Formats: sequence, C-alpha cells, structure tokens
Amino acid sequence: MRLILILLVSIAFTGCTAMMVGGGSTTGYPSGTAGDVAADTAITSKIKGKHAADPVVSVFDIGVRTYAGTVTLYGTVGSIRARDRAIWLARETDGVKAVNNQILIEDRSE
Repeated sequence: MRLILILLVSIAFTGCTAMMVGGGSTTGYPSGTAGDVAADTAITSKIKGKHAADPVVSVFDIGVRTYAGTVTLYGTVGSIRARDRAIWLARETDGVKAVNNQILIEDRSE
C-alpha cells in the first residue's frame, strides 16, 4: 500500500515541476530564477515521498511548502513521535536550509 502511495505522490509532483518552471512566477526568490522554483518543488516532492514511505508519519496529515530552501511543515498529527519524525525527515533532505514547524499535536484517543 505504501509503495502505491509513494508512486502516486511521485507521479503527481513530477508534473508540478514542469508547470512551476514553465508558468510560475519567480518574483521574491533570492536569485529570481526558475531553477529556484524547481529546486523548491523537488525538495517538497522528496519530503512528501519520505513521509509516504515512513511507518510513523502519515503523508495525509502533514502538508509541506518550500520557499528558497526553507521548508514549512503544517497539519495535525496524533503524537509527538509523528511530529518529530516528520521534522527529522525534512531536515535530512538534500537542499533543505531550515524547517519551520507548524505541526499541531491532537489527542486522537477518543
């Protein structure tokens, strides 16, 4: 099941890179190049793939945004362990300069 999910995430984000490079605005990027946008899109895809493959983290619970190498993680998870693992996976991804954690922990015991 995770393999299928990883493949779907990979396929979905492959097309996003071309769309962002071809039609995305680079206004506000430090060097202002389409390569910056593509690099950020690749970082986001790698992190989502890691989250999808991880047994602790649910790719459906955590959103990922990347801007100029800074990754923002957001969403709600059921444990500190899941939050910390998601952050660690993001930090260990090539090209990531910083991780902004906005993940909330929610009690899902009920």
